[in-house]
Amino acid sequence: MKYDFSTMEDVDSFVSVPEGSYLCRVAEVREGQTRDGSPRWSFRLEVVDGEHAGRTAAWDALTWSERGVHRVRLVLEAFGIDTRGEVELEPQDLVDLEAQVRVVIEEREDPITSRRQLRMRVPYQGYGLEAERQRDERAQAVGDPVDAWGGRRESSAHGSAPDDGERDSF
Repeated sequence: MKYDFSTMEDVDSFVSVPEGSYLCRVAEVREGQTRDGSPRWSFRLEVVDGEHAGRTAAWDALTWSERGVHRVRLVLEAFGIDTRGEVELEPQDLVDLEAQVRVVIEEREDPITSRRQLRMRVPYQGYGLEAERQRDERAQAVGDPVDAWGGRRESSAHGSAPDDGERDSF
């Protein structure tokens, strides 16, 4: 076998879907910490429907720090969680929650290998409330309205508009 490897691009690609907006569900959550010791919940977003259903759209994270909590609120609201008061959550409470998510390709250099890497990431305001409407439509189609936690829904109102804030990178 003869093959010219000089024609290959020297890049590691972890891209499994094109850039765009997808209805995604949280497929798994991993607990960790930031460098400053703040709790961080990293989660894998999986495309729910369409031609890319079942593929990983991106990994994202919630950073429970003074600086990161503004984005936490934005993301939780997109998942249909009412954040107007005190909220008590465990990481696994996020599993199977859905939101409309916009993903973009991010290129960076691996600090160890110096190889270029392509990954999908969710921009700071990459979450939308579109998933709530789609959840409602699916629930109405089967005649059993349920909320994001699997309980019966008495009202379709969920929280307020997201706040702006800074995002911790991971």
